[in-house]
Amino acid sequence: MSLDFTAIDFETANSSPASACSVGLVKVRSGKVVERASWFIRPPFGHDAFLEWNTRIHGIVAEDVVRAKTWEQQYPDIVAFAAGDVLVAHNARFDMGVIAGGCSATGIELGEHHSLCSLQVARKTYTLDSYRLPVAAMAAGFEDFQHHDAAADAEACAAIVVHAAGRHDADTVEALGAATRVSIDPVRVRADKPRPANQPRLSNRPMIFAD
Repeated sequence: MSLDFTAIDFETANSSPASACSVGLVKVRSGKVVERASWFIRPPFGHDAFLEWNTRIHGIVAEDVVRAKTWEQQYPDIVAFAAGDVLVAHNARFDMGVIAGGCSATGIELGEHHSLCSLQVARKTYTLDSYRLPVAAMAAGFEDFQHHDAAADAEACAAIVVHAAGRHDADTVEALGAATRVSIDPVRVRADKPRPANQPRLSNRPMIFAD
């Protein structure tokens, strides 16, 4: 099996996609986890307010990231870890939005990334009452992890994709995408810079959070 990819999960300080405060990364080679990494991120000024709602979800507070490196300092480490892999995330729209938002807000160049959504893969693989990460991970045989810990969530996401690939007899993420009709999409540069979380929202569209 040449099932190679990097699973990724972000937690954010607030509703701004530029407010990443932690990241978890899991590298999979031939369907096996071979490397893990996680760290705190200090969000850029204007996107660094820690909202009670977000902290209630992931438990991270401003004091935890005071000495952490910034997005500008850490984005190259994310790129280096992934090493050109397809990035897999549960609700990839959220996590890829964080990558694009962080780069846009800090004025650094967005690298070339492609992503596969394990949430969509799970929907095409299992019959479940819910496809939230803990439920889908349980269907894949990955249980009892700390949901909304970025490292644990990335590993759960990886487990879903590996298990689903076995179900669909797919030996690459491209083959899995084809079997489930889930597209592998490029990560796009944001057309506008992310709005700081303390500015009023200008639309009634709901905010999107990681699952």
